Order: sequence, then structure tokens, then C-alpha cells
Amino acid sequence: MIAVPELMAAVATDLAGIGSTIGAANAAAAGNIGVVLAAGADEVSAAVAAVFGAHAQSYRAVSAQAAVFHDQFVQALAAARGPMPAPKPPAPRR
Repeated sequence: MIAVPELMAAVATDLAGIGSTIGAANAAAAGNIGVVLAAGADEVSAAVAAVFGAHAQSYRAVSAQAAVFHDQFVQALAAARGPMPAPKPPAPRR
């Protein structure tokens, strides 16, 4: 398999953009899932709120891990393309 440096650079750029979009969506959602209030004063409502609150905390943890992995993957792709070749000098005029 041959990797084309220009294609690797384009993929890394596209993935970085996707990561930024996901990060922005997660940041927007984070404020909305901070605390889950019980719908009523009974034990069942409190238990359901606790389950959803725990789910929100788990989501944040998994999301943070996924963001770290994504960043590392983008960096690996960018590094895999290798250094860009030096531009060729113009041909001499005749």
C-alpha cells in the first residue's frame, strides 16, 4: 500500500475539522446535562434522576477519552505523511 502525502494531509485536515465539530457539540451539550432533577418528590423519581445523572457523567468521561484518541489519531496521520518534499526549482529558460 502506498500513502499519498497530499491525501494523508487532506484526511488529517478533514478529521481535525470533524473533531472540532464534535467538540463544539459536546461543549454545548455539557451545560444541559450537568444536573438531572427529579420529576417528583418520590423515591422512583429520585432513582430515575440518579440513573440519568450517572449516565451523563459516563458520557462526559467517554467523550473526553474519545477526544484524546481522536487528537492522537489526527496527529499520527499528519506525522505519517512525512515531510513535504521541497518544491522543484523552475526549469531554466532557453
